[in-house]
Amino acid sequence: MKKMIHSRRASLVTLVAALALSACGQEQAEAPQQGQGAQQEAPPHKVEVAEMVRQDIPLDKSYPSLLRSDDEVTLVARVNGFLEERHFEPGQLVEEGDRLYTIEPDLYQATVNQREADLQSARAELSRAQRDAQRFEQLLSQNSVSRQQYDQALADQRVAQANVAQAEAALSSANLDLGYSQVTAPVSGMIGLSQVNVGNLVTSGTELATITPLDPLEVRFQLPQRDAFELRRQLRDGGDTSDIRARLSIPGVSGGSDSELEGHLDFLGSRVDSGTSTVQASATFENPNAAVLPGQFVRVRIEGLKRFEVLAVPEIAVTQGLMGPQVFVLDEDNKARERTVSLGEVAGPWQLIREGLEPGERVVVGDPAGLEPGMTIDPQPFDGNAEDIVEDVEKEEAQQQAEAAESMEEGAADSQPAEGEEGAQ
Repeated sequence: MKKMIHSRRASLVTLVAALALSACGQEQAEAPQQGQGAQQEAPPHKVEVAEMVRQDIPLDKSYPSLLRSDDEVTLVARVNGFLEERHFEPGQLVEEGDRLYTIEPDLYQATVNQREADLQSARAELSRAQRDAQRFEQLLSQNSVSRQQYDQALADQRVAQANVAQAEAALSSANLDLGYSQVTAPVSGMIGLSQVNVGNLVTSGTELATITPLDPLEVRFQLPQRDAFELRRQLRDGGDTSDIRARLSIPGVSGGSDSELEGHLDFLGSRVDSGTSTVQASATFENPNAAVLPGQFVRVRIEGLKRFEVLAVPEIAVTQGLMGPQVFVLDEDNKARERTVSLGEVAGPWQLIREGLEPGERVVVGDPAGLEPGMTIDPQPFDGNAEDIVEDVEKEEAQQQAEAAESMEEGAADSQPAEGEEGAQ
């Protein structure tokens, strides 16, 4: 924003210079009047002035990131057989539980039927063994059979019970295989290309397709350690990661305007990467219309970050001097004095000051155009809204540019001779 304002000022100076040259080319120039009033001292320059105090400044920052989907699933065949049907089109959005493939279900249905018959036979054998055991128990009480015969009947009953349990397990396994013959979507998302064509033989472990959940999306990115420390300090004072809002900037397609998704921060790492001096973080974004896809490079902007106990001035208040960036401070006599400063980050309309200013000093925070060292200042109150000051300066400079351009056009029109005059020459 500061570069934009400076460029506008440069354009304004160019226009004024052009007007001056045009005026010199005219046949008669107006002589400036020097009166008694011109020698009087200029009145104090009115401009907004603020007393420096440390404050917490909101800071919006963006970070590059690569979209990813942690819930992405690769479908794998769990039974052997011929792939009979495919129930989707590549790129289709599928819901959890949707049927996707059919792998020779008749074969596994036949196995289920066989296991059911085995279970019925085992249960019938168990029923017979239970009746024999009960009968031998009565005969034993009457001393009609030996103890050994009764024990054998009990053993046959237990074997029959084990056979029933084994048949039930075999039936459960057959039902599982039958279920696996119908491949369903374990998650909702967009399904990719099929890796196997219909009619091919697949075996257990054959990859079939990939489903990528698109809503929500997780975005992982790296925070500079200072931003991470400030954010952790903010959370330590009673905040929560879900309170930190995040915006995902989506690049426009074919020259279109960019769009954004809203989300929230859901993770902040607890260690600093020694190689990059960054801390890992992640944010989650709702993506109902599949506006973005995993694998895209995007920028994540974190809202709610702050810089604590810092000195800051409106960005418009900083000018470029011979010794570098500078601001105007007021002395005891309300005279403007240059002060070279060391700049920090830009936080919206605010410019953070690292060095050069102290709390309690009075600084010119309004438009510094026309200020010179030693000029007497009439301090105007500052309401603390830096954005309004910047907007007012931009509007004023835009108006001055328009007026200068209009004056230059009028001067150019006046300097051209009329048609009759040109013919007379």
